[in-house]
Amino acid sequence: MATHRSSGWMTGSVLLWLLALAPAAQADVILHAFNWRYDDVAAQADEIAARGYRMVLVSPPLKSEGSAWWARYQPQDYRVIDSPLGNTESFRAMSQRLAAAGVRLYADIVVNHMANESGQRPDLNYPGQRVLDRYAADAAYFERQRLFGDLHVNLLTPAEFRQARCINDYNNVFQVQNWRLCGGGGDTGLPDLNDNDATVDPQRQYLRALKQLGVSGFRIDAAKHMTAKQLARIFTEDIVADTFVFGEVITGAGLGDPEYQLYLLPYLDSSGHAAYDFPLHASLRRAFAFGGNLADLADPLERGQALPSERAVTFTLTHDMPNNSGFRGQLLDPVDETLAYAYIFGRRDGTPMLYSDHNESGDGRWVNAWQRADLTAMIAFHNQMRGEDLRMLAQSACFVMFRRGVRGLVGINKCGSSVDVDLDIVADKLWWRTGYRDVLSGNVINIDRRGYRVTLPARTARMWVRDGTTAN
Repeated sequence: MATHRSSGWMTGSVLLWLLALAPAAQADVILHAFNWRYDDVAAQADEIAARGYRMVLVSPPLKSEGSAWWARYQPQDYRVIDSPLGNTESFRAMSQRLAAAGVRLYADIVVNHMANESGQRPDLNYPGQRVLDRYAADAAYFERQRLFGDLHVNLLTPAEFRQARCINDYNNVFQVQNWRLCGGGGDTGLPDLNDNDATVDPQRQYLRALKQLGVSGFRIDAAKHMTAKQLARIFTEDIVADTFVFGEVITGAGLGDPEYQLYLLPYLDSSGHAAYDFPLHASLRRAFAFGGNLADLADPLERGQALPSERAVTFTLTHDMPNNSGFRGQLLDPVDETLAYAYIFGRRDGTPMLYSDHNESGDGRWVNAWQRADLTAMIAFHNQMRGEDLRMLAQSACFVMFRRGVRGLVGINKCGSSVDVDLDIVADKLWWRTGYRDVLSGNVINIDRRGYRVTLPARTARMWVRDGTTAN
């Protein structure tokens, strides 16, 4: 019986083989360089490209203060880039370095609210006199960092903000899109911006300036909390032209979930943008949970539990999940997270995104995740399979097996014992007596008969690519 049971991770020779193949295919994987300094992204540009990423999402480029990661999501000013991650000069250098390596630059943007700094500026003038004094004291430096506007005056006044009320009912669309995100315990919340001209005009100037710096994609933070009218006013035709825009609209599931119906579907219908595929992530959590059914991943789109391919940014985790206590319940077990990556990189639909941080959460799980050999191999598989159809071959509560065209095979087994899967060379439309090499273990299968049996070891994934090897 031609069964191969190797369960080791990818060997160095297999990695080199995959990386050599990768440039031949169009790639679309996003590296979420969460809270990376812009200089560090620039320094790694060549390796980022070599590992198969073609887009890098960086944390918000704007004026912010404080060393905590969440401080990047509390803007003081759009007119300059100046934060612990870098400034306009380092951002420009990063953009140029990525472009030279063939990698597109995406920016996380925050246009829903400004910094929660009521102790510094109860009058809601941004950036406030203290920051304006800093601009004046180091005028030459801040002139080099200026994106637009007059740094002698405030960018925003109290007229640009909505009433100071905290959201208390997430099924109330008006509250969610017009009131503040608050932390409880008397927290006054993040000052929520309205959509008048004095707010929207500088936001447009900001996005246009980022595009001039080489940004070709925007992630909209807290898009769930913005009205369709506000988003439409900010993201004009010239801003979205040749730009990939995707929003953060958090939902607990897909079809049948109240927040999906109230927020994500209307966002997709009104904006034309893409979005995080939270419905698919919910499907992954259910399928990989103890007692979950992996067969539910056979076609989640058909069941309304995934977004259409061109509108979906797929992921195994977002930056909120490890770093915010309220979201940690959405994290997958480390092994299941790896298997889920095999699924999103193995499937046809969506734009996959991989998260890599500097241990902001303290877990240590995602430090330099972008360099992991197994994930690099999965990305190479994904890039090689661009344009190939997907056909599900077999599935059960424990496993799924599907092919990508006739060039790729993916098998994922979540359970604690091995699973045997019989392949039909005719019905499954696979190549006869031709080697398929697993990018994760290096083992080769040669399908030489109908009813050829492959074994998926416990708690592992297999991602085979046809490499032309022939059977003896």
